[in-house]
Amino acid sequence: MENLRICGGDMIRRGVDYLNDITDGRVIWLGDRKIISVVEDKAFYRGATAFASLFEQAAADPALFYSDAGGESTAKHNFAAFKPCKSLDELAAKHKLHAAWSESTFGFIGRSPDYIAAGLSGFIVAPDTFQGKYYDGRYALSSLYERAMEGNLFISFALTNIKRDRAKPLSMGENQASQIGVRATRETESGIFVSGVKGIGTAAVFSDEIIVGSIEPLQDSDMDYALTFCVQPGTSGVELISRDSYSSCRNIDDAPISSMLDENDAILVLKDVFISWDRVLTYKDVQTTFGIWWKTPAYVNMAHQASIRFYKKLEFLAGLAYLVGRSNGSLSISEVRGVLGRLVGYAQLAKSIAYGAEREFDTHSSGADFVFPNRLATYAQRIFAAEVYPKFIHEIRMLCGGSLIYLPATISDFDNPEVGEALRLYWGGESADPVDRARLFKLAWDVTSTEFGARHAHYEQFYQGAPHVYLNQMAEYSHLEALGEIAERALNRSI
Repeated sequence: MENLRICGGDMIRRGVDYLNDITDGRVIWLGDRKIISVVEDKAFYRGATAFASLFEQAAADPALFYSDAGGESTAKHNFAAFKPCKSLDELAAKHKLHAAWSESTFGFIGRSPDYIAAGLSGFIVAPDTFQGKYYDGRYALSSLYERAMEGNLFISFALTNIKRDRAKPLSMGENQASQIGVRATRETESGIFVSGVKGIGTAAVFSDEIIVGSIEPLQDSDMDYALTFCVQPGTSGVELISRDSYSSCRNIDDAPISSMLDENDAILVLKDVFISWDRVLTYKDVQTTFGIWWKTPAYVNMAHQASIRFYKKLEFLAGLAYLVGRSNGSLSISEVRGVLGRLVGYAQLAKSIAYGAEREFDTHSSGADFVFPNRLATYAQRIFAAEVYPKFIHEIRMLCGGSLIYLPATISDFDNPEVGEALRLYWGGESADPVDRARLFKLAWDVTSTEFGARHAHYEQFYQGAPHVYLNQMAEYSHLEALGEIAERALNRSI
C-alpha cells in the first residue's frame, strides 16, 4: 500500500497528485451504496476538490507553505506545518499558514491537512513519550514523520471509542461475542492484525492516512484497546461508513458553502486489518497511548490551529451579518449596530486568544528549546468557542428575521415566467437586486439552518471534546490554588 508519491527534493505536491493518490480503491459506504471513487462520486467529488484546492494554494505560495522553499532549486519543499517551532517568529509564520487555509475555506473545514500536521510537529519533539513499558514506538514515529513530511500527506484521525455503555471501561462493556473496540486480534513478527470500530473519522474519506488511537483516558483493564497506529484507507479490510453527504447534487447558488465545503464524517470499521510494526506507535500501554497526545505539544498545536480557523470563521460570519443588515436597510438602527458590534467583538476576542497563546508561548521540557502555544490560553479558547458559536448563529438568524422562512426553493425560480415576477417584487430591497438578496439569504440559511449548518453548530460545541472533559481539564491545569491565594490576601489585609 506504500504507493504515495514522495514530494521531497524540488517537487511540490499539487492538487492533481493528491486526487490521484486517494484514488486507491478505498471502501466507503453511503447508505446502501458502495462508493467507487471519492474523486468522481457526486456525493464526494466537491469535497475532494476542496482539499485539492488547498494543495494548489500551497503550491502557488511556497514561501508561505513550505520550509526551505526560498533557497536553491534543489532545496526540499517540506510542508511547513510539520515543522516544530523554536521561536515566536516561527509560531507567527505557522499562524499565517493556518490562517491562509482557514480563510480560503471560511473556517468550515475543521480537519484540513495542516491540523494533524501541527500535531505531528508536537509528537516529534518528544519521541521518548512513545517508549512504553513493553513496546518502543519511536522508530514508527520517525517513520511516520518522515513519510508525512516528505510526501506532504493529508492525515486524519479516528480517536473516539464507541461504547455501548459510556459509564463502563471498554473492557467491561464488551464480551468476546460483541467486541467493537479496536484491538489487536493477533500479532506476528511483521506486525499486528486489528479489528473493531472507531469514530469520528472527520475527513477520513479524503485523507491519505488515518491515525487510529485513543485521546481519552483508558483504564488499566483496557490494555487490549490501548494502541495507536496508522493505516491507509485503501488497505484491505478497512471500511468507512459515511454520514449523509451535504453536497450531493446541490446547486451552488442555493447552498454556496455546504455544496463545496462538506468535509464529511465517517465511522471507521477495521476487519482483520494487517498493520506492520513500523506503523504501530503505541501498543498495549494505557499510559503511553493517552500520553502521546497530552504529554507532548501535539494536542495544543492542533487546538491552536483550530483556534485560528475559528476566528477566521467568526470573521466570515460577522461579515455575513453585516451584509444581511445592509440588505435589510437596517444598519442605521441602533439595536442592529449593537448586534454587529457584539459579533465583531467576539471575532476579535477569538483572534486575540490565538495571538496571545503565541505571545505567551510554553517551552517543552525536552530541553531542545522547542516552543508551542500557551496551554492554558488554548484550553480557555475551547470553552470560548463552544459557548460563543451558538450565540453567533442565533444573532444572524435574528437579523434575517422571517426572510429565512420564505426563501424560494431555488434561485432559478427567478427565471420561471410563472413566478419570477412575483419573486422579484417581494425579494427586492431599497437598493438591493432581488436575486442577489435572495442569494445572500440562501447563504445565511446554508450556514445557520440547514443540516450542514446544524452540524457545524454541534461540531463547534464538541470540536475539542465533551464540555465535562475540557472544563474539568481547565480546572486541573489552571493553578486554582494560586488564584485562591490571591483571594485570601483580601481576607488577610489589615485595616
